[in-house]
Amino acid sequence: MRSTSNPAFRNLPQGGYAGFQPQAQGYQQGPEYIGYSAPVTNERPMTVDDVVTKTAATLGVGLVTGIITAIATVSQSINPFGPMIGGLIVGLVLSLVIIFRRKAPSPALVLTYAAAEGVFLGAITGVLERYVPGIGLQAIMGTGLVFITMLIVYKTGAVKVTPRLTKWIIGATGAAAGLLLINLLLSWMGIQTGLRGSGPLGIVISLVIIGIAAFNFLLDFDQADQMIRSGTPAKWAWYVAFGLMATLVWLYFEILRLLWILQSSD
Repeated sequence: MRSTSNPAFRNLPQGGYAGFQPQAQGYQQGPEYIGYSAPVTNERPMTVDDVVTKTAATLGVGLVTGIITAIATVSQSINPFGPMIGGLIVGLVLSLVIIFRRKAPSPALVLTYAAAEGVFLGAITGVLERYVPGIGLQAIMGTGLVFITMLIVYKTGAVKVTPRLTKWIIGATGAAAGLLLINLLLSWMGIQTGLRGSGPLGIVISLVIIGIAAFNFLLDFDQADQMIRSGTPAKWAWYVAFGLMATLVWLYFEILRLLWILQSSD
């Protein structure tokens, strides 16, 4: 299984589930593949339907909690600071638990993570909606369009997920994360670099990050596809749903931020 920049897929079980052996299926054995040595299991293998239904449920929970929180924030019936910080912390803690535990995540854990992220993004969206009505819907549509576009790109083979492309995406993701971390630390020291500002540089950086997040979908889709082909147990479909949700949260946040920069300056 190829590497991925999404930490959600890095602790997946590596094994010949359901008697699967890469040699028998004609898969090339090279440095970009991980050997399969886990014992055979009698658990039902994962299917495309498992991935679709679990992902839909996860996204649905996040969308519902996000919309409710955004509406409550716009109407000023709640203080957005609490949900924003609480959702961020709960989402971060749950993501670490899901990533580093050595067994398949429970549906409750993944759905709670989705709800927390929905509350976090909903609070931010609600605040911005007060100043730029409709920005939330625009961000949702933009995120959905990017997701569908990258799925089509992957399914049609317009862009092949090769080891070279995988390394490029992982490197770009790491570089972006490092750059943003350094910028955050400098901002705490009172040094403004303009990387996350509302000027031309800030807009370019946002577009680049959105592009990197979009290409991460290709790695997510490829990982899910390989898990299905290798006969990974169906319970791990929740892990796929979590990974896709994490990328969607990142992408939505960046698109929302870019829309705010572009429209608040009008």
